[in-house]
Parts: sequence; structure tokens; C-alpha cells
Amino acid sequence: MTLIDQVKAVIFKQFDGESTGHDWHHINRVVNLAKHIQSQEGGNPLIIELSALLHDISDHKFNGGKADEGGKVAYALLIKLGCNQKDAEKVKYIVDNVSYKGANTKVEMNSLEGRIVQDADRLDAIGAIGIARTFAYGGNKNHVIYDPDLKSEMHNSFEQYMESETSTINHFYEKLLLLKDRLNTKTAKEIGLHRHQYMEQFLDAFYDEWNFNSQQKKHD
Repeated sequence: MTLIDQVKAVIFKQFDGESTGHDWHHINRVVNLAKHIQSQEGGNPLIIELSALLHDISDHKFNGGKADEGGKVAYALLIKLGCNQKDAEKVKYIVDNVSYKGANTKVEMNSLEGRIVQDADRLDAIGAIGIARTFAYGGNKNHVIYDPDLKSEMHNSFEQYMESETSTINHFYEKLLLLKDRLNTKTAKEIGLHRHQYMEQFLDAFYDEWNFNSQQKKHD
């Protein structure tokens, strides 16, 4: 088995059937998106595919908020499977820095490969599938769907982003609608524009339905 095949087998076993929207199918979509972006933008395909496969291996949302744990776990696995140290270190850096950590929190990413994987992960967080994943995650975290009295926040730190109480609809404003302007590559930006517009249309329809009774009363 190739290194890629070995990593796929490990990740499939870990994430198959996961119910928060971070399942094997999410990872596979990120891999395919990253491959497509790489075909247009360049970059080392091995580093990109390994990083895409491993980007959620110990995500801060599920490991108690440890932002640098994913890279350590990814690095250890790659070394165990015979990957050379230089490539493993590149993947470790990407995994540690790929995630969104708050509206006003800067995320470092110093390689083309990392920017491509980050774009692929962010593209899968928006659009129709992004909407579905958001509600799956919100339900898992016991977030209400929407509370008009619960306002969205532009978090100034990773800790604030992790600890804040929010609604699933607020998550659109705290993250999803911000991602279009945080995509790195031309290819991703072209894909992201359509997905962003779809989310805006969804929110318009959501508020129309939410406010249906009050609108009816105005016309009575």
C-alpha cells in the first residue's frame, strides 16, 4: 500500500459514520476539492493530499480545544507509516494552521499547499453542504437553531470563539459568511462566490419563514 492508501485506511476507520458533519465524506470532499485547486494553482500534490486527509485528525472542536494537537497526531502517524521527516513536518504545520479560529483572529499559513487545503476545507463549510453540516454540528453541540435575542459576535481570540454560547444561525455571521473573502486562491474564490450567494438566499428564505406569522398579522 502507498502512504496515501495507508493514511486513507486510518482516517476512514476513524471518521466513518461521524455525525457532526466532520465525517469521512467531508474529508473525501476536501481531498477532491484540494486536488482540483492544485490542478489549477500548482503545489506539491503529495503534501496537499496528505494534509487534506489529516486536517481533522484531532480537531480542536472535539479534543477539548487543543489548537496544536492535530499536527502532533498527524506527524506521529506519518512517521509511523514511513513518511520522511521533512514531508511530515510540512503536513504538521498545515494541520495546525488550517482551521478557522474566530472572526478577528489571524491564522498563519505560509505555504501554497497549506493555502490550497485551507481553501478546500473552507469551501466545504459553505454552500448547500455547508448549511447541512452547520445544522448537524449545531444539533450535536445543543445549539438552538435561532434566537433573535442572541446576537452574533466577532470573536477577538480563539478562546472566545470556542467558549461563546451561540445559535446555529449566528454561526453563519460568525464564520460562514466571512469565508468567501478569506479564500486564498483564484480557483477557490470562483467556486466560493456561488456557494456564498446560496447561503445568502437560504438566510433570506429562513427569515421569511421565521417571520411569517408577524407578516400575516400586518396584512390582517
